This record gives sequence, structure tokens and C-alpha cells, in this order.
Amino acid sequence: MLSPYRVLDLTRSRGHLCGQILGDLGADVVQVEPPGGAPTRRRGPYVDDVPHPDRSLEWWAVSRNKRGVTLDLERARGRELLRRMVATADFLIESETPGIQAARGLDYDALAAVNPRLVYVSITPFGQTGPKATWADSDLVLLAAGGPLRLAGDEDRAPLRVGVPQAYAHAAAEAAGAALVAHHERARSGRGQHVDVSAQQAVTLATQSYLLSSAIGFPDARRISGGVGMGPLSVRFVHPASDGHVSITFLFGSSVGPFTRRLMHWIADEGGCDAATRDKDWIRFFDQMFSGEESFAEVVRVQALVAAFTRTKTKAELLRAAVERDLLIAPVATTREVVESAQLAARDYWRELDHPELGRTVRYPGPFARASATPLRHRRRPPTVGEHNREILGGELGLDDADLARLAAEGVI
Repeated sequence: MLSPYRVLDLTRSRGHLCGQILGDLGADVVQVEPPGGAPTRRRGPYVDDVPHPDRSLEWWAVSRNKRGVTLDLERARGRELLRRMVATADFLIESETPGIQAARGLDYDALAAVNPRLVYVSITPFGQTGPKATWADSDLVLLAAGGPLRLAGDEDRAPLRVGVPQAYAHAAAEAAGAALVAHHERARSGRGQHVDVSAQQAVTLATQSYLLSSAIGFPDARRISGGVGMGPLSVRFVHPASDGHVSITFLFGSSVGPFTRRLMHWIADEGGCDAATRDKDWIRFFDQMFSGEESFAEVVRVQALVAAFTRTKTKAELLRAAVERDLLIAPVATTREVVESAQLAARDYWRELDHPELGRTVRYPGPFARASATPLRHRRRPPTVGEHNREILGGELGLDDADLARLAAEGVI
């Protein structure tokens, strides 16, 4: 889809995923790293537990479908070479703290003078402007500032950080989408623009919309383990199984209540609850709670019955019953179960990429979407440090071997 276009990816770990998404869509993405490689390359775990800049799995996870060059942008010669690359680029992605690229003469205004069609994307913690624009950050800080942290953890304890860092995954994905919006405008007007992505703003979309609840008069959401509290009601979505956990949509109303009714009939069939519990009006249960006909404590009691019942079944048994009895139950998969998923295998999800430097192929997660006419392809494994210096700086910018050797000796590449 984006095969005619080139992306210069200057990001650090904050934005690598944005370039990979554009690369998956077909763009020629050139990752520009400092000499020695991006800091992300020095984060484990490593392939075969061998620490090496070309073996970081974190780097591999966000760097496929890219070529790679090294340039020291703190040096005038490095910046001069980058400007030459900008002249023919369509997108530039960067993730420096506001002010750093301007000090280098590489901010949007400076590079738009070189290439007015350039779509320049900045990914930062709090955006380019405002009192927090230059504040330090971490994944924990951003999830706290954006709201999701308030919903993570147990009800009777302080909030917990989310296990896997994800603030910049949200921000980078939003940045890729925003870059394409700007690209659409450029196709109409011929002009590039500066896209300003705030990670804080991006993660507010990951709060189950609870930040919007007060604006429409809905009770504010509360933190409970495996679910969410809404006003006096605690809705538990995750229940134990004998070999893990399952997600159950245990709710009420005309759309979901019939599923709850069938679940309670199954539990009663196996002696897990009495007939009175089984035959409650699960369609009108919300109305009955708020009218006082049923108590909120009754929900807690029944959820405990459900949990006691699911604890006696395996995830596979619960899934099989969900299919046979039309219930809203889904196993909570482990990483291995995802890798071994029959559904993903049937859809030919996984991709093998050749790593000639290791003498073997490696399995990667597949494309995030399947387009029938223009399928997304994994064309390249992540680049090794400076792998395409000769191809791009030499072949495209016209530097000869002596130039490249001199730049390497001077620490520019």
C-alpha cells in the first residue's frame, strides 16, 4: 500500500513500532541509529541468551521491514547527511524531548524548508507544548497520567502498574494512523505537516472509556481485580479454572442477560446453585437492583457461585460448554497457548524470516491485518547495526568507500 513512499525513522524505543507499522504497510522505512546502534538493541532478553546488539528480542519485535543506517546527529556531518535523505523522504518519525531536534536544526520548520511535502511525526510523553512538554517520563508515569493505572489492581489496595510496558505501543500506533491522515491531506494539497502525538493522550483511550463516564452522568469506574466497579456494582469478568482462568461476561439486560440465564441453568444442572438462583430474572436484573427488588450483595453472592463452579472445570471444558450451550466464556490464554493456537495456524498467521547471520529462520508474529488485494508482507528481518550504510549512504547519496571509511573512523556512522 505504501510501497512508493520512504520513511526516515529517528525514533528511540518510544516510537520504533510506528515505523514498523508503516513498513508492514509497504513503506521503505530507514531506521536511523547512532553509531553502535539504538539503545533498544541493548535490552534483553537476547536470542540464545547471548547479549549482542543484533540479538535483542525487544529490538526484533519492533524493527522488521526496515533498513538501517547509522548517523551521529550530534555531529554536523551526520546532520548534513540526514538533510540530504530528508530531501527525498515522505515521512520522518522522531521521539526526542521537545527542543532537542530544534537545537540540532532538525525540527519540523527546518526540515520543511528542505522538503515541504514532508510529513513530520513527533512522539513524545506529553506533546510538544504545555507545562509538562519537557518533563521526564516512564511507562508508569504515562499510564498514571493518562488514567489506565487507576483501573489496574485490587479494589482494597493501591493501583498496580501494568505488567508489560505499553504506553508507547499505544502512542506509536496512534502516530502511524495520524501519519496516514496527514498523508491523505498531502495527497490533496501537496503540503506536508507536523503531527504531534502525546503518549499521555494516546493512553487515555485505554481506560475502558471511564474518563468520559462522569460527563454523561454515569457512575465513575472503580478498580477491582479481574473486572471493573461501576457505582455500587462490582462486575467480575475473570474467573478461575482448574488450570488457569477464563473470561465470562456475567451481565444482565436484553442483549447479554440470555447468556447469563443459560450459564446459571448449566451451573444448576450440575448442582452449583439452587433453582431460585437459577430462575432469577437475569434480563431485568439491572433494573431490579436499582429499584431495590434485588440487592447489590446478591451479585457478589452469585459471582462467588460462578467462580466456585468454574474452578472445578478446565479451560477446555469451559470453552467446549460455551460452544455447546451458547455461553460467553473464553479461556485466558498463556503465551504458549497463543503460539500453539489452532485458529492462528489455520489463518497462516505466523511468518518465518531468514536471519542469514544466524544461519536459520525465526518465527515472527504475522501481519496485524489481512488485505485481500494488497496483503501485508514481512519483507525484511530487523537490520543489523549499520547494515545498509553502504547501500543508502553510498548507493543513494553517492559516498564512495573512502568517504564511508573516513566517516566511520570519525565516529559519524
